[in-house]
Amino acid sequence: MPAKSSTIVTGLTAAALVAIGVLGYQASASASAPLAPVRGDAKAAAHQPAARDQHDKKDKPPAPAPVPEQSGTGKRVVYALGAKRVWLVGADGTAQRTFTVAPSAVNPVPGTYPVASRSVSVTGSDGVAIEHVVRFAVVDGVVIGFSAAVDGSTPAPGGPPAKKTGGVRESREDGAALWDFAVQGTKIVVVS
Repeated sequence: MPAKSSTIVTGLTAAALVAIGVLGYQASASASAPLAPVRGDAKAAAHQPAARDQHDKKDKPPAPAPVPEQSGTGKRVVYALGAKRVWLVGADGTAQRTFTVAPSAVNPVPGTYPVASRSVSVTGSDGVAIEHVVRFAVVDGVVIGFSAAVDGSTPAPGGPPAKKTGGVRESREDGAALWDFAVQGTKIVVVS
């Protein structure tokens, strides 16, 4: 009889392990969030989903700034003076790219301008080597256009400029994108 009782105990143990495995699988399959090991007390475990939600929100990049409503239609470059931001807008009205800029010392009047001229690389009126120059307006004899400094610099913010310059500076990467987008005659829409 001792051999028979050990067989029964072994069978019951195996059945119990199978039942535990099935229940564990069902529990994990029906969980609404991934299971994580619990560390600390029950109160800390209860706050874990909230902490995960806050972490997920931090990982998401901010939504891009919307194209200004009063900026026209069709393919265009939109330059918002107050926001110091540029949008490259496709023919369907969707922003393909947006980025901030360092404004020029002399600002164009809000309105629509065509790209008047372009230069791959020149020396800016401030003496800095610039590239991807896209000119679109003239204000009191000062030519206004987008450009990127070859050394990646931007004008220092604050204080009055030493010279009345018309260069709206952008990063080299943004300058290359604007250069490719804004061919001769492309609309530049300046808004407040």
